[in-house]
Amino acid sequence: MGKVSATRKPLAVPQRVLVVEDDAILSLSIEQILVDAGVPEIRVCQTTTEAVQLLKTMRPDALVLDVHLADRDDGYSIAELVAALKPNAPKIVFSTGTPDDIPPQVARLGTVLEKPYGPDDLVKAVSRKQTGLKAFFSAKA
Repeated sequence: MGKVSATRKPLAVPQRVLVVEDDAILSLSIEQILVDAGVPEIRVCQTTTEAVQLLKTMRPDALVLDVHLADRDDGYSIAELVAALKPNAPKIVFSTGTPDDIPPQVARLGTVLEKPYGPDDLVKAVSRKQTGLKAFFSAKA
């Protein structure tokens, strides 16, 4: 019998990511990390209102959401809105400097990244594990 080894499933970066972040420098940094990771479509907005407008026409695979937005003190309403898009709800990533302030029922909607976080943490958070033949051939590479 051959040797059996456990292989990790490679991550599949999302095709479309919506970033909702009101800090201009941080939003540029997040966008660059996602570009470097190979995400082909990234949209960035700074307010809840802009995010809701974009969600009318864009169906992101992942959403990076600042918890404390300037136009509303929380980004929870956006998370609850996109979580309701089941079964095709985007992966939600909360970006916050105060993770303990997120109510547990909201935190369960996605991954919580505490600021500051590294590029690898962000890419892992927005990505999904590949499945099926794609995962098989990627693991062989």
